[in-house]
Amino acid sequence: MSQGSPSSAQLNAEGSPLPGEPAFLAVGKLRHPHGVHGEILMEVLTDFPERLIPGAILYLSSESDQLRLIKRRPHREGLLITFEGYTTPEEISQFRNQIVYVKADDRPPLADGEYYHHQLINLHVITDAGVSIGIVTEILETGANDVLVIHPEIGPEVLIPIVGPFIQSIDLTNRKITVHIIPGMLAEEN
Repeated sequence: MSQGSPSSAQLNAEGSPLPGEPAFLAVGKLRHPHGVHGEILMEVLTDFPERLIPGAILYLSSESDQLRLIKRRPHREGLLITFEGYTTPEEISQFRNQIVYVKADDRPPLADGEYYHHQLINLHVITDAGVSIGIVTEILETGANDVLVIHPEIGPEVLIPIVGPFIQSIDLTNRKITVHIIPGMLAEEN
């Protein structure tokens, strides 16, 4: 689960994000022009770069700042992309170092039990015994598995891996995560 990566995307009846969810999700950062035909290098920030296909609409700072993708190709660690109406390095360079977004309601569907990172931020975390631990403030991507960073009302942050033995349930509707704690995981238990 990464920022642009999966988790059970739940939408309201109109297909819009649930209250508290972002309207746009970052998919890349535009770096610098490449070549003489209006291409720009994009650092990929999404786990779903395959959805960035010709015809896709990307957004800058607002819904009115739209760019239509007309061509893309892999390049080292990123993508070289071309937008409609920008054919020279001088024209495309105005977008250097800007983040590009897609609408959240255009995000790909996820498998059951998967969640976008932004859906987990600010959820209340309790133990399976009903003890409050705190609020999720961020998610660390460690390579092996993601880790919830939980800020309690008092005391140091609590880190809980997002893996089966620890995560009992995630309830987006009631905004809570139930976890199983093993002895010694919380600072006050030491």
